[in-house]
Amino acid sequence: MKLNELGFKDRKGKLMVELVIPEMIEGVAEVLTFGAKKYKPNTWQNIDNPIDTHYGALMRHLLKWRKGIKKDSESKLNHMKHVLTNAMFLLYLNENE
Repeated sequence: MKLNELGFKDRKGKLMVELVIPEMIEGVAEVLTFGAKKYKPNTWQNIDNPIDTHYGALMRHLLKWRKGIKKDSESKLNHMKHVLTNAMFLLYLNENE
C-alpha cells in the first residue's frame, strides 16, 4: 500500500465503490439467485432477443411497482430489485454488442 507524505492512501482517480449502497448489490444478487435456482446460473445471457426480453421484464416490474405493488408474486422480492437487475442486463448487453 503506497501512502503519501501525510500518511494517507492516494485514492485519486479510483472508483468510489464505497458510495454504492450495499443493499442494491444484495438486491441484484437476490434476483440473480432466484433466477439461478429457477433456471440455471447466467441463462439471462443466452436467450433469444435479449434486449426486448429484458426491457419488457424491466417495464413490467416497474409498472407493478408504480401501481403500488411492492413485491413480485413469484419471487417475493421487491419489484425494484428486478428493475435494477434487468437494467444491469441491458447495460451489459449494450456495452458488449
